[in-house]
Amino acid sequence: QVQVVESGGGLVQAGGSLRLSCTASGSIFTIVSMNWYRQAPGKQRELVASVNSGGATNYADSVKGRFTISRDNAKNAVGLQMNSLKPEDTAVYYCSAYIYTSARGDWNEYWGQGTQVTVSS
Repeated sequence: QVQVVESGGGLVQAGGSLRLSCTASGSIFTIVSMNWYRQAPGKQRELVASVNSGGATNYADSVKGRFTISRDNAKNAVGLQMNSLKPEDTAVYYCSAYIYTSARGDWNEYWGQGTQVTVSS
């Protein structure tokens, strides 16, 4: 069994910063990638940023230059530093991880419960 838990959401004024954290725990053989998604009211969930086990990162165009994803492989953790926040960044942010749970190749994408980020204008 695997658990993914996020923390760090909140309310911030436009131009401010927040840092989200996420940790995976449980029956983990290896983590392929860790990802941040967000879903705003009435919109589809979108990928914000991802980082693989080698440290390669990928960002949505809308957050490039403002958000930074970082990963601590030893702690099975990922962070998302969000700077220069805009009202349009308001959403529920979800952490996910592609995790192998055994050497046999059993894998799945595990999700956290989400954390609310609200940016006021």
